[in-house]
Amino acid sequence: MQEEHNNITKNGKMVRFGVSADSRLLERFDELINKKGYVNRSEAIRDIMRDQLVEFSRTDRTDDNKEMVGTINLVYRHGLKALAEKIAELQHHSHTHIISSLHVHLDGENCFEVLVVRGKVSDIKEVADRLIGIKGIIHGKLTMCAKGEDLY
Repeated sequence: MQEEHNNITKNGKMVRFGVSADSRLLERFDELINKKGYVNRSEAIRDIMRDQLVEFSRTDRTDDNKEMVGTINLVYRHGLKALAEKIAELQHHSHTHIISSLHVHLDGENCFEVLVVRGKVSDIKEVADRLIGIKGIIHGKLTMCAKGEDLY
């Protein structure tokens, strides 16, 4: 059933094409797809293609109006009251783009916050840059994904 689901395309048509590769490269690729649990090379290659399309959309400055989803990951020390207030204020200010959040206490001093975001690439990047740039954030990272309709 998994294979049938993965082969569904927007227009219902699968296209076959050939790829030439160095035998050592192909052996390493086969090891990778085996470790990751792909059922075949085709599905692994489709995932790589999708990943590259998403990465291009994320970095293509001519397509900043494209709708995407993603996460903003933040690590910070919880004891800094002004920092927590700034993070919360920015989240409230960006409520149209931040659709969910998760707060985790890593240890007695550090917190990990995951914010799920949705919107135009330019808007998501702006929200992430403002949050990650707050003084006191130890580490921050934005990860974006396509919503799906462009990846069939």
